[in-house]
Amino acid sequence: MQAGPGRPNGWWISPAVPTIANCALAVLWAFSGLGGWGEAAFCGTGTGHDLQCGADFATAVSASLPVAALAAGIGVAAWTTPSVRHRPQRLDALLATAAAVWMIAEGILFVGGYQAKP
Repeated sequence: MQAGPGRPNGWWISPAVPTIANCALAVLWAFSGLGGWGEAAFCGTGTGHDLQCGADFATAVSASLPVAALAAGIGVAAWTTPSVRHRPQRLDALLATAAAVWMIAEGILFVGGYQAKP
C-alpha cells in the first residue's frame, strides 16, 4: 500500500485488488452454479448422483442467479460510469459492495446445496 491523494486516511490500494477479487468470485460462482462443481459436490457424480438433489440444487442456482447478476452489474457499473470511476471513494465502495453481493450469491448456492444434499 502506498499513500496517495483523494483518500481520507492517506492510504491507497489499487482498484485492481477488489476488481480481481470480484472476477475470482464471479468465476467461482459460474463454475459452482453453472459449471457443475456445486452439483457434483453436494449431489455426487456418476452412479452416485442423486437426481432429486440435482433438481433441488438447480433451484438454488436459480435463486442465486439474480443476486449474481446484481453483483456483476454493480462491478461493471463501477468501471463504466465516469462519475464513479473518477472518484476513488465511490469506486472503492461499489467494488466492495459488488464483492459482498458475490459472497451472498455464493452463500445461496452453499445453503441451497446443503439443503438439497441427501
